[in-house]
Amino acid sequence: MTDEQAMWRVQTEDDAQAFAQLVARWEQPIFRLCARLTGDAHRGEDLKQEAFGRVFARRRDYQAGARFSTWLWRIALNLCYDELRKSRRRARSLEPEGPADAPETAQGPVEERTPYLRLVQQEEAELVRRALLGLDETLRTAVVLRYCEGLKLREISELLELPESTISSRIATALARLTRLLEPQFDARKTGAAKTDNLIAE
Repeated sequence: MTDEQAMWRVQTEDDAQAFAQLVARWEQPIFRLCARLTGDAHRGEDLKQEAFGRVFARRRDYQAGARFSTWLWRIALNLCYDELRKSRRRARSLEPEGPADAPETAQGPVEERTPYLRLVQQEEAELVRRALLGLDETLRTAVVLRYCEGLKLREISELLELPESTISSRIATALARLTRLLEPQFDARKTGAAKTDNLIAE
């Protein structure tokens, strides 16, 4: 059963099994999106739950024939934008109290890693996460959808209702800014790691 078929059953029959199928398929991508845009894994989990609650509450608004994934992404994005606006109004930092490691580790390779390598990878993931939070939300959204969730330019264009050229421009700008932010930090870490390796070898 496709997403669209499942959503049609939810819309017309309040089919709980079809809705559970949609949640099972999409809860991890929606969680990752919300966690990365807000910088907070715990808030990402709350927003994920809220997104699916809104899907069911607004099931009558779903347009038959429309792509379900586009509709769902828009709901989640709007919730994230609302959350970021609330945070700004409260004059609170977007930085989470703890590391949002859940969305990063979910995609990691299943292989045995030394404690030192795990620490390095966690620290590098944290640097990337912080750099993402340094982008404005329009640039952050484009990068997360393209590189974290793997959407094509055409899909992002449809989702955000913007020309592909605009999406490409935003991604290029975001990557340039991320490079400027991250290169000095990664260069410094490589130097430090080389010194640590020498110490370990000695």
